[in-house]
Amino acid sequence: MNADEIIKKAREDFAKLSKISVDGVIGLSKTKEGWVVSLEALQRSAIPDSMDVLGLFEVHLDNKGNLLAFERKKLRKRGDTKEE
Repeated sequence: MNADEIIKKAREDFAKLSKISVDGVIGLSKTKEGWVVSLEALQRSAIPDSMDVLGLFEVHLDNKGNLLAFERKKLRKRGDTKEE
């Protein structure tokens, strides 16, 4: 599978299993076991939007695009622009 197919599969599998819609793809890397796709997803909506809480998730897939695991790595407010 190519990178576009892996990203599409990661988004679909994550959304289906977690019932959380993906806000964006923020990373992709190739590993010995397959692929790691980093996704951001809305965890809690707020007013104003800059106070929305986003979760950073890593989705692990094998080389054929089969889901191996996903986990939330951290939370941030949409308005937070500082890198840790």
